[in-house]
Amino acid sequence: MKKILFTAAALVMAWTGMLPAQAQNINGDVAAGSRKIAMCMGCHGIEGYRATFPRVYRVPKISGQGAGYIVAALTAYKQGLRKHPTMQGVASGLSEQDMADVAAYYSSRGSVVMTVVDKAVDVAGLELVTRGGCVGCHGANLSQPILPTYPKIAGQYPDYLFAALSAYKTNTHSLWGRDNPVMGAVVQQFSINELHELARYLSSLPGNLRTTQEGGFK
Repeated sequence: MKKILFTAAALVMAWTGMLPAQAQNINGDVAAGSRKIAMCMGCHGIEGYRATFPRVYRVPKISGQGAGYIVAALTAYKQGLRKHPTMQGVASGLSEQDMADVAAYYSSRGSVVMTVVDKAVDVAGLELVTRGGCVGCHGANLSQPILPTYPKIAGQYPDYLFAALSAYKTNTHSLWGRDNPVMGAVVQQFSINELHELARYLSSLPGNLRTTQEGGFK
């Protein structure tokens, strides 16, 4: 266990040095971001909207997500480190300022009240989180990341979490997968069934992520 956690910590330090500069140097504007989310609303602005590639899952809740993480994710899609045709197409048309503005808007739209999906104590789920060292990056209650470029994951949709975790297992595929040395090392120790259970547990934790339905998408 100590060896796994030490390796993860070393990877975190290495990956931190590779973070996109714009995540730290460009300030986003909430008002400007509200005028740049047209391409986001069609999926992330509809409660329970499901993607169908590479599997069917609900698209993630991004309102209330950290701005730094949203920028990092969009940058990864634009650079091809995350492979998904739709998201790569969206990100390719965004400038660094656009990303910062969109991120500022969505990070300001989270739920004030922390939602709780399942209050029951889940010993098995907690054991998986402990084995993966998840708190080491995603912070207390998996909702207070230690770095702004890491996501809040508590209360996120379980089917999306599973899709994301699975993508780190297949980062070399030309149409899907995520290239991240930290997460790649973490997920390799879990079976597919354990990833399902881990995703379910994480989704049961209280979090302030939500889907913001805009305009005609209400």
